[in-house]
Amino acid sequence: MLLLLGGVRHGLGMLAIQRAYLLSRSAHTLPQGLEYRPIKKVMVANRGEIAIRVFRACTELGIRTVAVYSEQDTGQMHRQKADEAYLIGKGLPPVAAYLHIPDIIKVAKENNVDAIHPGYGFLSERHDFAQACAEAGVRFIGPSPEVVRKMGDKVEARALAIQAGVPVVPGTDSPISSLQEAREFASTYGFPIIFKAAYGGGGRGMRVVREYEELEENYQRAFSEALAAFGNGALFVEKFIEKPRHIEVQILGDKYGNVIHLYERDCSIQRRHQKVVEIAPAAQLHPHLRDRLTSDSVSLAKKVGYENAGTVEFLVDRHGKHYFIEVNSRLQVEHTVTEEITDVDLVHAQLRVCEGRSLSELGLQQDKIRINGSAIQCRVTTEDPARGFQPDTGRLEVFRSAEGMGIRLDSASAFQGAVISPHYDSLLVKVIASGQDLPSAASKMLRALAEFRIRGVKTNIPFLQNVLSNHQFLYSTVDTQFIDENQDLFNLRRTQNRAQKLLHYLGHVMVNGPTTPIPVQAKPSSTDPVIPPVPMGEPPAGFREVLLKEGPAGFARAVRQHRGLLLMDTTFRDAHQSLLATRVRTHDLKKITPYVAHNFSKLFSVENWGGATFDVAMRFLWECPWRRLQELRALLPNVPFQMLLRGANAVGYTNYPDNAVFKFCEVAKENGMDVFRVFDSLNYLPNMLLGMDAAGSAGGVVEAAISYTGDVSDPARRKYTLDYYLQLAQELVKAGTHILAIKDMAGLLKPEASRLLVSALRDRFPEVPIHVHTHDTAGAGVAAMLACAEAGADIVDVAVDSMAGMTSQPSMGAIVACTKGTKYDTEISLEKVFDYSEYWEVTRGLYAPFDCTATMKSGNADVYENEIPGGQYTNLHFQAHSMGLGHKFKEVKKAYAEANKLLGDLIKVTPSSKIVGDLAQFMVQNTLSRAEVEERADELSFPLSVVEFLQGHIGIPHGGFPEPFRSKVLKSLPRMEGRPGASLPAMDFQKLEADLQATHGTNITPEDVMSAAMYPKVFQEFKEFTANFGPVDCLSTRLFLEGPKIAEEFEVELERGKTLHIKALALGDLNKAGQREVFFELNGQLRSVLVKDTLAMKEMHFHPKALKDVRGQVGAPMPGKVVEVKVKQGQRVEKGQPLCVLSAMKMETVVNSPLAGTVAKVYVKADSSLEGDDLILEISE
Repeated sequence: MLLLLGGVRHGLGMLAIQRAYLLSRSAHTLPQGLEYRPIKKVMVANRGEIAIRVFRACTELGIRTVAVYSEQDTGQMHRQKADEAYLIGKGLPPVAAYLHIPDIIKVAKENNVDAIHPGYGFLSERHDFAQACAEAGVRFIGPSPEVVRKMGDKVEARALAIQAGVPVVPGTDSPISSLQEAREFASTYGFPIIFKAAYGGGGRGMRVVREYEELEENYQRAFSEALAAFGNGALFVEKFIEKPRHIEVQILGDKYGNVIHLYERDCSIQRRHQKVVEIAPAAQLHPHLRDRLTSDSVSLAKKVGYENAGTVEFLVDRHGKHYFIEVNSRLQVEHTVTEEITDVDLVHAQLRVCEGRSLSELGLQQDKIRINGSAIQCRVTTEDPARGFQPDTGRLEVFRSAEGMGIRLDSASAFQGAVISPHYDSLLVKVIASGQDLPSAASKMLRALAEFRIRGVKTNIPFLQNVLSNHQFLYSTVDTQFIDENQDLFNLRRTQNRAQKLLHYLGHVMVNGPTTPIPVQAKPSSTDPVIPPVPMGEPPAGFREVLLKEGPAGFARAVRQHRGLLLMDTTFRDAHQSLLATRVRTHDLKKITPYVAHNFSKLFSVENWGGATFDVAMRFLWECPWRRLQELRALLPNVPFQMLLRGANAVGYTNYPDNAVFKFCEVAKENGMDVFRVFDSLNYLPNMLLGMDAAGSAGGVVEAAISYTGDVSDPARRKYTLDYYLQLAQELVKAGTHILAIKDMAGLLKPEASRLLVSALRDRFPEVPIHVHTHDTAGAGVAAMLACAEAGADIVDVAVDSMAGMTSQPSMGAIVACTKGTKYDTEISLEKVFDYSEYWEVTRGLYAPFDCTATMKSGNADVYENEIPGGQYTNLHFQAHSMGLGHKFKEVKKAYAEANKLLGDLIKVTPSSKIVGDLAQFMVQNTLSRAEVEERADELSFPLSVVEFLQGHIGIPHGGFPEPFRSKVLKSLPRMEGRPGASLPAMDFQKLEADLQATHGTNITPEDVMSAAMYPKVFQEFKEFTANFGPVDCLSTRLFLEGPKIAEEFEVELERGKTLHIKALALGDLNKAGQREVFFELNGQLRSVLVKDTLAMKEMHFHPKALKDVRGQVGAPMPGKVVEVKVKQGQRVEKGQPLCVLSAMKMETVVNSPLAGTVAKVYVKADSSLEGDDLILEISE
């Protein structure tokens, strides 16, 4: 024999040698009188992983393989794994191609195929296909056509089971032909009942009906599904057994009447009657019950003369009684677990039995079949458990599989770049884990599932992980209601997918430009700032230690008793709000924060939150403002934080219910906020008192701020006099403020006015700390703040030098230098200020597209005339340029002063300053003078902000509303009296949280709830952004704004110890879908993402998408084809009423109405192909 092998080695490969050896051996061992016919070429009349499974077995036995494929499967892996591959079903729908028997037989005959393996599904249980194979002289790897017919007809199989003495479930004796027959059966046996496809399995055409009202709809759906999946819509009806175990027995027969079993599998974990997890052997199955199940299975198989592999399926009720369901006359999807526990290769056995070998020849005697350990199979599918297991389609951008001891993978389409279509089953890969018992197998499976990285489509892996971690699954028994009764399985741990989402973001920026509006065409600097050295260890104690020990009142006393001038640093908020359009990112703030902690512990506080930074963080920087607060707090534990609270408006621009303001302050305090500077844009006392109460109730330091305007040193200015401010301060101190602040938002405090105001307040309130905030627009800020210090102020606001001046705060370095060695000494090192300033000087270059110096080269003393607040001055300058009014900015400033007079000379700070600014720009755009506006007030269409102000939406201004201007503008519009928020109903935070969880998943924090309460639409857009792109705050600012250059290499630190190495490789051409493929190298591996070119897509037609925030727009819950539209335009529909039927991956889904109303427009028709969220119809309430 060895000589023979040596002689043929030159003409045959090793597999052919193996085959020759098997043939020579079989000639000596074949039972006498029976013909052995070797198989040389096998076709698999199937696709996907089962086709590859059979090919591998054939290759191991030296058999040549042939694949067939549909037009939609030209890129599928199974055709590449075969020795030959041929197209079938040209011009046919995807599933119909694999059901086209003439084409399959033709390909087999033309290519000398000896045998056809049907796999599972498609034609595997069609007796006419087995018969066609026989008539064509091609062997069918399975039972005889007659046995396939008997077993495929579930009614006849049921009758045979009765004859064999196998118990069955009550049901119809033959397929029903009408809905009336189903009604009669239900009347006899009662509900629940179940429809089953008579000519197929796998959950297709299977529907449980629990009530009479559901009967007709489920009958139609079951019939339609069975027809689509198996080419025959025949159904039969059974009594539905509640909460059974689904146990199946693997059988194997040969041509000589021998039948053995290979023990059982537990397939009870099902969803929609489709198996999700399979186990072998069944856990905690009584030995006597096992014997009865296996004995009945073998008896039934012998009775019908069963040949080849098959499965006998049973239901086992809670009393241990078993009922025959059906025989699957084919290989099962879950055959793998049986192979793992018995060490029997079922596909090898199928092939050899088909060749004529007996079971004994194959060494398969019943007494030699033993159970060895336990095995679990998980079907990883492209379904989204969070959306009712809706099938997902798309391109696999990333696929990294598991491996290791005890893990087997059977897959087909699972590779990077594969396209998952809606045409076929959603199975992606079968994962099989083996261990000595069920818990050990489950631990291996959990480890394997955790190793998978699948990006581009949703999968059911998080759900499978929950199943495998479930105590009942591991240590008890499960039934078919396990998933329905364990809703905690749907508490899914969201995959982070950070790396791929970041690539999507970078690709989006490379294709479409920045995601945040850019005011001017300037490029971010390519130079990154250098962080000055930070000493090791904990930072020195600061004023926050006093606050934590002694509380707000003790903290205020310590501030008042402090010798020297205290500083608040606004660099982290108001400085960049004024100079850089509030665009500075947490990424750059975090870098310098440890330096501040170690070198500026003498600061009174750092202003880093609230005001415009809250919504801008979400709206333009795509980051969570709460996370910013949390991260900065962790890095700067020793210096108090201060925020800007707009009184009853919290951090918004509108009125909120009182409980929302209180809740906001509570959550802010819990997240590390210390000092709440409370103000109102009109100095409207009721609004301020509400904010003060909220901050105080939260345990914060209350710093009530008087918003300053006018000039107390000018006797001609009679509206906002010294007495006005003293009376307002009296009310604030009386209300219990811990600190009294002067908020000079426009920088109007001249040195003399500073001395007058601060000295008067100091005389009136000797025990209350005084804090002064200003802007340096006119250039006199340092002088004014020194005058305030001399007059008795305890704290003044500054910004680090490179972020100071102009519309920002006075220079920190200048104040430190000017007070050094005096009784106002700040005890801050000037050298440390220089290093701090150098960092920000370079950092500021990263924000060049937002820097006010792009259009404004200096401050201007005309602020004393127009009184424009510092932050608004910058924004108005940008807006004027963006609207083509840059050359008219002087006119805008003059108009601002005139608009202020029109509105009655307001305190101007957000949001009142915006109202004045809106009116000013309205006047310039329409070339209107103050006199013309007053004269035509009853006919002009004013900006909404102006109208709402006059209605009383933000409160009542000092001196009342301007008349007759107000009456002429409002005419008959309603007017609000008193505090605007007082009449608003309390906000229901529990309902809001529930709504957010329904929309965004269960991972909603109290901070998220507050963000949504303050800015519902902005928060919604922020969550949608992070769902698509993930947290982008780990990107450097230049990459965030303009993306990488081609061939640029860079690193991104996701978290400590996890760093991505990325290289941008190429930008692809536009495809037919309006997308460009962007190529990267990520950690040495090629990655690519498809990005929609928004500009190009405007010129291309696409099906509209349903908008999630529009209640009446109904979108496709999954990609698929429209089977039926059940309503028409103008029809009245009720909530829950079926609207249309979609089919995807051979499963039909009914789309129900989310609300009652009238169908306004239908956007689809039967056979329309839809992507996820494509608009189906609109309903008007």
